[in-house]
Amino acid sequence: MNRWKQSLKEIRGYLISLSAFACTIVLFVSGVLIFSKKADTKGAQTLRDAIRRASVQCYAIEGRYPPSVEYLEENYGIQIDRERYDVFYSGFASNFMPDITVSLREQ
Repeated sequence: MNRWKQSLKEIRGYLISLSAFACTIVLFVSGVLIFSKKADTKGAQTLRDAIRRASVQCYAIEGRYPPSVEYLEENYGIQIDRERYDVFYSGFASNFMPDITVSLREQ
């Protein structure tokens, strides 16, 4: 009887330890996922700002805004990770700042 109680206490201790370990793993994984999502969002903002700065630089040098993002990639060193981001660049006229939208691609 006494041995039976001892083994129940050991099993209960193992279950508590296992539960605490599982909770720790879940919290760690969720923290990594949240951090990754924030980093992707910040990356999209940084890319949008870089495209905007390159567009303004193009306007200052050439007297017109670039016709496309590809033009910025070829002539102004913009690098876009097309597997991670969708870039929408819409210019109304060569003397108006284009609309620039960068969004995360759905995985």
